[in-house]
Amino acid sequence: MKTYIYKCLSVFITVFFSAFTSLSSVAYAAPPSADDFGTLPLIHDAALSPNGEQIALIINFNGDYGLRLFNVSDMSKPLHTVKLSGSTKPEWVKWANNRDILISIWGNEIVGKGSKVSAASNIKGTGIPVTYGFLYSIDTHTKDSRILVRPHNIFRQYNNVIVDFLDRDPDHILMAFSDTNVGRPDVKKVNVRTGKYTNIKGGQKNIQSWITDRSGTPRLGEGLVESSQKTAKYNGIINNLKTGKWENISNYPGLDARMSFYGFAANPQELIVGRYNGRDTLGIYIYDLDQKRFVRDLFHHDKYDARGLIYDNDSGDPIGASFTSESNETELFGDYDTNFDKIRAKHPGYTVDFIDQASKGNLVIYKISNAYDPGTMMLHDFSSGQGFAVSFINPKLKSEKMGETIAVRYTARDEFKIPAYVTIPPTITDTSKLKDLPFIILPHGGPYARDNGRFDYFSQFFASRGYGVLQMNFRGSIGYGKAYEEAGRTNWDLMQEDVEDGARWLISKGYADPNRMCIAGWSYGGYAALMGSVRTPELYKCSISIAGVTDLNDLVSDIKKYSFGSLAARNTVLEGFDTKKDLRQSSPLRRVKDMTVPVFLAHGEHDQRVHHDQFKRMEKALRSNKVPHITRSYKEEDHFLSNEDNRKDMFRYLDKFLETYIGKSEHAP
Repeated sequence: MKTYIYKCLSVFITVFFSAFTSLSSVAYAAPPSADDFGTLPLIHDAALSPNGEQIALIINFNGDYGLRLFNVSDMSKPLHTVKLSGSTKPEWVKWANNRDILISIWGNEIVGKGSKVSAASNIKGTGIPVTYGFLYSIDTHTKDSRILVRPHNIFRQYNNVIVDFLDRDPDHILMAFSDTNVGRPDVKKVNVRTGKYTNIKGGQKNIQSWITDRSGTPRLGEGLVESSQKTAKYNGIINNLKTGKWENISNYPGLDARMSFYGFAANPQELIVGRYNGRDTLGIYIYDLDQKRFVRDLFHHDKYDARGLIYDNDSGDPIGASFTSESNETELFGDYDTNFDKIRAKHPGYTVDFIDQASKGNLVIYKISNAYDPGTMMLHDFSSGQGFAVSFINPKLKSEKMGETIAVRYTARDEFKIPAYVTIPPTITDTSKLKDLPFIILPHGGPYARDNGRFDYFSQFFASRGYGVLQMNFRGSIGYGKAYEEAGRTNWDLMQEDVEDGARWLISKGYADPNRMCIAGWSYGGYAALMGSVRTPELYKCSISIAGVTDLNDLVSDIKKYSFGSLAARNTVLEGFDTKKDLRQSSPLRRVKDMTVPVFLAHGEHDQRVHHDQFKRMEKALRSNKVPHITRSYKEEDHFLSNEDNRKDMFRYLDKFLETYIGKSEHAP
């Protein structure tokens, strides 16, 4: 049953969050507009100063993000506002100390001819779309702001890689970068206000990332080795505190450079490691570097992979682990009664995500959300027991106008059970009326990712128009264990079949009208949508591909333009096919003559993950073969359509496309 916040909140005005109420029936007004779905979240991230006196919010200023600073005691008037450039996007915000704020920002651009590209750079050549990152530092006393670290006489994509926030030295952080060879980053100690830095650990061949222990000492280096045969292998080194020497990870039986490393326990000789330990799912274990063996397990679930750790605010010790079943869940290691357990109890039916907390832990920021509610950013004071709402994430997407999302499982052609989610239009309040709906089949991107029961603005857009939506975690999806992921990774046909079987299941159950079904997706999902229209045109009346792959051979070639691209291409694409002919046969661009259903394409010109030429050649092929289509190309845009105007435009045209080719739904509000 839906629940929603019953008070209307004034944006950025602290309001007491007192209760929830059940929603049993509503009068359905007009659904949110295409522009409402295209609007970027009103609040992107938040951070509390260590003393809990101030809060920094990353907010949406009419399509561009910026920072707004408030006193926690009075959020009616901002103390300071900083707008980010429209070409950059925020990743996160964090207080380094009670005076200095750090914002990680990113963007996309095409590396032009004449750029100084090091032989050891992240890319191999020019004219290639890249993602770049920087740290932005704001002094809240002087209101001065600056890019913290800039590259000198070298092209360096990532200038925002933090190794350690150095809680014991709040005026500095440890970062990973090099001024001479970006392929061998040093560990540098950086002043968070001035950007001045000193070298802590010199870069090492074939090491691209570093992990410190709790004292801030670099202890573990990870990287890839690229050979002359255009292949790559994993590499790892460990700092032996007793000898003062760095040793290859192969000196430690049971450890492998391909493992996931979560950091160090309070004992600096205890490394926290993700491993399978002979099981199908990923667990979390402790490895003793003195004893050179695994000494205990922290967490291992029989059905789901571990996602990460939960730490105690005071001690810094891991006290629990997170994993995803139908939604994100946590499991504590002992009889802990954490503050977040108390918060979760206040919000039944909602996912509670920790955002930040003051140093004493009495004041915390968290977000509540669920499948039909984009969420609310909250403040809670444990000393007083009061909870406060800071802002809705997207106040235009009201929960009562969103569809219910139901976890289901359907049987694939080989009798394998596929976990999936069905989102129904908000006008359908009785599942007995779930008959002959126009449906959107919506496979996720990745492909090695997964859907869960969280809010998905793409699926809710379709549901708000009166269409049912099916999202499936086809084999190849992550989180269900190694065998589940590898089944799809090594067989792209199987992933496509699982999607097809989901569509056929809807028809067999009578849920979907077989004459009004469309397949849609983003990135790999866009590829699957185009291939669905090629392989099973009898199933679909239209196909929607956002930032989708159209030519697999070209994708492989593009991936190899970046460092360690051969390994990435093999792990991402090539393992799923036997021959180059199979790649061609499984490429929508090479199968346009088999397309009969109308196609919608949208793509950003600066997309690093799927280059824009995939769109351009597909658009030309659709035109040449007289396939009905609508295309939208966006200048200076990334893989995610992060520009608000572009995202609004995409949804407007998508509205028209759906009404044209599967008709307006009788279940539309």
